[in-house]
Amino acid sequence: MRFSDQVVLITGSGAGIGRAAALAFAREGAKLVVNSQSSASGAETLELLKAAGFPALFVQGDVSCSDDARRIVEAAVAGFGRLDVLVNNAGIVLPGRVDTISEDDWERTFAVNVKGTYLVSRHAVKAMRANGGGVIVQVASVAAQKGLADRAAYSASKGALLALTRAMARDYLADNIRVNCVSPGTVSTPSLEKRLQSFADPQLARAEFVARQPMGRFGRDDEIAAAILFAACDEAAFMNGENISINGGMTI
Repeated sequence: MRFSDQVVLITGSGAGIGRAAALAFAREGAKLVVNSQSSASGAETLELLKAAGFPALFVQGDVSCSDDARRIVEAAVAGFGRLDVLVNNAGIVLPGRVDTISEDDWERTFAVNVKGTYLVSRHAVKAMRANGGGVIVQVASVAAQKGLADRAAYSASKGALLALTRAMARDYLADNIRVNCVSPGTVSTPSLEKRLQSFADPQLARAEFVARQPMGRFGRDDEIAAAILFAACDEAAFMNGENISINGGMTI
């Protein structure tokens, strides 16, 4: 199996893409460290892994909090003895243009999507150095490559992740730590469903969201998980500082 005995930490793995990635890594032999800000969703992912016989542990924490970020990585190393792969998946989507989004929402978006990635990565790098290297995968978005209406802060934060990926890849070449990025399009997840339900007419909103998809459907979380595994696997070890766009043709 591609990740036999490797320890994989996935932030924001209580649901959606993060949960799908956790299950996919586990099926390929990895030991999983699940993280979520929500105790309930994180426990659900842990139970799914344990029920299937996969080694796993759950660490509740907010990646935008420095103490939590350190504790999450330390728990991974304490639980399994090392850290081989970090997937920075935790993120939030708050609507608004630059003239409508509040400062609090702008700052919260960057705190989770960008600062959280920085905080967890800084501790992960130290752990990876101790075992001779590793891989970090950032989960960005098609919003970093294509203008999306009413998503100014989200788009800017995901664009920052693309730039951060390349900077980190360059910085950690000598440490044998590869850093790549995966940029999904619109994916059917609980987060998307919650946003659709916030519209006055959820069915109309769903139809409009689907209509902007060139392939006529939303992506699946397992499809994005497959791209994340590719970005992290040894078979793709010559790929570093790159972005995998998996967006159903939204950038055609």
